Amino acid sequence: MVGNTHSHLQASTPYDLVLINARIVSMVRGEQGYQVSEPTSLAIQAGKIAAIGDIDTSDCHSFDCQNQLITPGFIDAHTHLIFAGNRANEFEMRLNGVPYQEIAKQGGGILSTVRATRAASEEQLIELALPRLDGLIRTGATSVEVKSGYGLTLKDEIKMLRAAKALADHRKIRISTTLLAAHAVPPEFAGKPDSYIDLVCQEIIPLVAEEHLATSVDVFCESIGFNLEQTERVFAAAHQYGLQVKGHTEQLSNLGGTALTAQYSGLSADHIEYLDQHGVEALAQSGTVATLLPGAFYFLKETQRPPIELLRQHNIPMALATDLNPGTSPFADLTMMMNMGCTLFGLTPEETLRGVTCHAAKALGYGESRGQLQLGYDADIAIWDVTQPADFSYQQGVSRLSARLIKGEIDHV
Repeated sequence: MVGNTHSHLQASTPYDLVLINARIVSMVRGEQGYQVSEPTSLAIQAGKIAAIGDIDTSDCHSFDCQNQLITPGFIDAHTHLIFAGNRANEFEMRLNGVPYQEIAKQGGGILSTVRATRAASEEQLIELALPRLDGLIRTGATSVEVKSGYGLTLKDEIKMLRAAKALADHRKIRISTTLLAAHAVPPEFAGKPDSYIDLVCQEIIPLVAEEHLATSVDVFCESIGFNLEQTERVFAAAHQYGLQVKGHTEQLSNLGGTALTAQYSGLSADHIEYLDQHGVEALAQSGTVATLLPGAFYFLKETQRPPIELLRQHNIPMALATDLNPGTSPFADLTMMMNMGCTLFGLTPEETLRGVTCHAAKALGYGESRGQLQLGYDADIAIWDVTQPADFSYQQGVSRLSARLIKGEIDHV
């Protein structure tokens, strides 16, 4: 619970902004973070949380939260937000009984998105992404991770990452970028995946690092993606150039990609439906976050659930994300993922709220600066017209977000 005033600034320092009459859900790690405080105040200075409690607002700008709930801004730690094209026709074809192999033969599947994305300009990719981003913002997002992976050439992967970073020029949002060039084998390298991995490691990763276009590198480690040896080559190259690693692992089978991600001190291992005890123990040893993606599980009608109980037993932080993408999770709504996390995976409302706040921050490498309302943390905050935090996972389709703050600046919804 939030107690008396705490501050690491001198009492005479005027604050940039004070939120008053705020019922705080801090999400600070530990049992109390999910509890709702009595109405109190939260002060912001230089984009950081500077004080919480009884605060003198006489020399400060104040914002009346009117006893609404405030939480850390939500964080979507896994999206494929940048892409062109539309695959609703494939969705309809599948439901009419057309096999995926036939859809792919007709030019569908991931390579249809690759073709459309390659044909689009950087400006067009930005314009196409903004409505999707707006959907995430309406459900409380203040930070969003965006992956490349639909270009699969040096030029087009760079174009995607530049488009992703440019989103922050169009909306009040924090963007983290991830290179996912090792998403699929492009048609130019059909039957030659090792040669494509050479390109990723020797040309794409070095340029992305040099131009600071991404902070991490991801790999789709799967029978229809890349094997363990190829994945490790990409991880080693990422580390060589000072980039962190993440893994699309154990989504369709158990190849051991999660344990490999943990071995390379990965930020997160994502999907993990087929993860076994060995993989869970590897996550526990490394501190790597398990990122759950119920949207893809739902859309693909999967039945193999992630090993939630094992993850709990080993105290693995579980992030929750949309996996927003055109083929397997076309959902731009974090609270829908929270509901799916509860109904499909058996998570509690507290676990889902941690999954889009403190644990999502850790999955992006920001665990010590975002995702919690405590002193010194970034003032990325969501203000909600709800009475209790369980409501985020419970009710859908009703607008509940009153305002967001990014680095202490208010953005009304």
